[in-house]
Amino acid sequence: MGVSVSASTAIIVAGLFFAFTAFYPVAANSFDRVTDAQHGIQERSLEQQNTEFAVTNATYDDPTLTVNATNDGSVGLVASDATLVVGNEYVDVGGSNASTTVDGDADTDLWLGGEELTVTVDEGDLTTNVAAGETRVVLVAESGVRDATTVTVVSG
Repeated sequence: MGVSVSASTAIIVAGLFFAFTAFYPVAANSFDRVTDAQHGIQERSLEQQNTEFAVTNATYDDPTLTVNATNDGSVGLVASDATLVVGNEYVDVGGSNASTTVDGDADTDLWLGGEELTVTVDEGDLTTNVAAGETRVVLVAESGVRDATTVTVVSG
């Protein structure tokens, strides 16, 4: 009777050891993935808190819509990652339908604090009818921060 108890105890201990060696990597990987996800959420939240910009004006001078915005935040933004919504129409700022300049420089894509971004869209690239006081433009940064204004018509 003493040998069978010792043998069964050894089998149970060996089984627990094998179970633990199979369970530990799964638990460790899961913990690492959750920790990385929480770190990513905190990074995006911090970026969002440090992002601040204002759409200073939006003017329509037939046939061109020009939107000016100033980066007032402490985070540098990528101009081509921004999104512009004209009326209810999506305009990819980094795409072929819009051209951008940062403080008058069309060769840079980096929009740093204190700099002005100018987005120019040709009316031919829009299906929205631009009307004074009726058309609203919304500029959205890659972090989700947005600002909006209504369009002022200069001519047309």
